[in-house]
Amino acid sequence: MKLTKLAIAATLFTGCAFNSYADIDTNNINQVIENSMARFDVPGMAVAIVENDNVVFAKGFGVSHLETGNKVNKDTLFGIASNTKAFTAAALAKLVDEEKLSWDDKVIDHLPEFRLYDAYVTREMTIRDLLSHRSGLGLGQGDLMIWPDTNKSIEEIFAGLKYLKPASSFRSKYAYNNLMFVTAGEVVARVSGMSWNDYIEKNILQPLKMGNSRAGFSRIPSNNKNWATGHIPMDGKLHPFFVNYLEDFRGAGAIASSVSDMSQWLRTQLAGGTMPNGEQLFSDKQQTQMWHPHITSVASKSAYEAYHQQFRGYGLGWSIEDYHGVKKLAHGGGILGMVSQVTLVPEKNLGIVILSNQQAFGALSAITHEVLEDALGLEDKDWVEELAKKHFEGKQKAYANAKPEAPADYQPQLPNISYTGTLKDDWYGDVIIEELDGKLRIDFTHTKRLKGQLEHYTGNTFIVKWDEKLLEADAFITFDMTTKNRVESAKMKAVSTAVTDFSFDFRNLTLKAKK
Repeated sequence: MKLTKLAIAATLFTGCAFNSYADIDTNNINQVIENSMARFDVPGMAVAIVENDNVVFAKGFGVSHLETGNKVNKDTLFGIASNTKAFTAAALAKLVDEEKLSWDDKVIDHLPEFRLYDAYVTREMTIRDLLSHRSGLGLGQGDLMIWPDTNKSIEEIFAGLKYLKPASSFRSKYAYNNLMFVTAGEVVARVSGMSWNDYIEKNILQPLKMGNSRAGFSRIPSNNKNWATGHIPMDGKLHPFFVNYLEDFRGAGAIASSVSDMSQWLRTQLAGGTMPNGEQLFSDKQQTQMWHPHITSVASKSAYEAYHQQFRGYGLGWSIEDYHGVKKLAHGGGILGMVSQVTLVPEKNLGIVILSNQQAFGALSAITHEVLEDALGLEDKDWVEELAKKHFEGKQKAYANAKPEAPADYQPQLPNISYTGTLKDDWYGDVIIEELDGKLRIDFTHTKRLKGQLEHYTGNTFIVKWDEKLLEADAFITFDMTTKNRVESAKMKAVSTAVTDFSFDFRNLTLKAKK
């Protein structure tokens, strides 16, 4: 749907006041959002657009929870998940401006207990490395220490880091990793003398007048009920699914915010660190560092065909690419049942934030592309329909392949008692296998949602069926047995990597029988 440029002056409607001229046709924007929500089955969404230092659009759509029917507005809080990462980078930028640290400081100079698997990497890892996904750890490696909702302390997380074997050599490859941002958040705490949560709220959210936002779900005032619950589609129906907005992710993903508040963040980013009140949050010099690609990856053929992507990379808390010849900074955020997207086009002084309570990224991307289409004067394209087609075709294919095929050479299992006992992974901790009512059960002892039943597949391989089906994280577990038919060790992997979130990193576990 083409967005026609139209000058809008001092228009007022539910959720947003317009106080300046803008290049956005609000009727078309509304229609695009409603079409996208309907096509992707999204219950609630909020969108804000900033242009030329003005909030030209800020509005909520739909409901925050299907069962309550409460309406979403511009002040409704959502978990912004990994869009938190740019806030953690900004916190460190402030500390750099104050000469309390340098981007190239060694992490161990601020966190003496910090240890990774390789001694060289431990010694050489810098603040800059933490924020650019070039540590050598793999995609989501170690996330089971924080996902979903574990009871591990920051000390226990740090104790586990040294057991994560690198997936690539240091600084050689981009691989998205949350634990390095958890570490970065702790650097903020050590250098500032206050918790990451307190620092973010007192030094970023409050100066920006982001009055409803909090650095953690538990910090939302009890009298504020205007927050969204996630929804997960399964069996043709949406299921409300509450999680605490990734509070365990700390500096990697814990912030709760609204589009009204986030619009102030976008204005500040586009103004080189100058806040709407005219004061400096961080310097333009530090923004240059955050917006510079510190690691690059190969541009995809599909992205080139869609929007002429020539390069892509990652700065400090921001993904960076070219989009039809202009620089675009962006980031997505994902929680079970809730996704968000932030986009900046500095050349056009344009920012877009979209928060939603369903896990369909395509719905957000379609709206973003439609806005950029108009802002850049691009050829008309129906992004909602194009991305919806890809989304549902991809889901259909993924779910069709999610069921494991029957084993070619089926082998019987040993008696259930042979598999029972406590297994331990060095970085995660204890996993218990026990027999209850004739069934084998599995219990990830640090993670209340990871309890389930083992269904025999073949030989010493079982499929873990979690009690909470909405996790969509069925996994194979294969036991290695001793000559006395007792478990010596076990390995796990997702049944379907196309369906299961990468943060369920069962693939990185090395479970050994606890002596």
